[in-house]
Amino acid sequence: MRSDPAGGAPLLPSGGEPADATDPAFETVRPGQPTPGRLGRVGPGADEGLADPGEPGRRQRHELWMRRALEVAVTGPAAGGREDGESPVEDVPVGAVVYGPDGTELAIGRNERELTGDPTAHAEVLALRRAAQRLRRWRLEDCTLVVTLEPCTMCAGALALARISTVVFGAWEPKTGAVGSLWDVLRDRRLNHRPEVYGGVLEKETAAVLRAFFR
Repeated sequence: MRSDPAGGAPLLPSGGEPADATDPAFETVRPGQPTPGRLGRVGPGADEGLADPGEPGRRQRHELWMRRALEVAVTGPAAGGREDGESPVEDVPVGAVVYGPDGTELAIGRNERELTGDPTAHAEVLALRRAAQRLRRWRLEDCTLVVTLEPCTMCAGALALARISTVVFGAWEPKTGAVGSLWDVLRDRRLNHRPEVYGGVLEKETAAVLRAFFR
């Protein structure tokens, strides 16, 4: 969290409402990177070190989890079958992982729209469904979803409805991104749940996977 130059109290939004882009305290923060969900949180700073001796800090943990999401994105079924006998169409390589409050991996998802013919089979939606099935509840409080590409409006809405506490994503999506690029669904004050969001984690690596696919 930022502090004033004199070393006084941290600069926090006034009142008890969660912060968003209109709060003066975050006037220098790029929209969507990061998106605070709780009062006083402005995301990882460049000087963030280890949280505890021998334990990874938030930034390091997010990068480790993003590498796992990248692994999910580039492995597993890649193409959907075609009943007409034509060549299958590959799915865009997007991977998502849901982690529990203690950092346990709960579920993974990979974009499977072409594979399944399901327009809702985005990586985030599949990971949320599987995590909910594993926990036997739809509320995923205190869980973190890590995804290699900025969520679209459908996925951002699903994340809010699932009560995910933290969202970490890699590459920005200027055409359809709904977590700071084209829209900022998860920071909308009208929602009753707003997760913390950390964008651009391993941005170069995650973007490279997508660029290679679209060549």
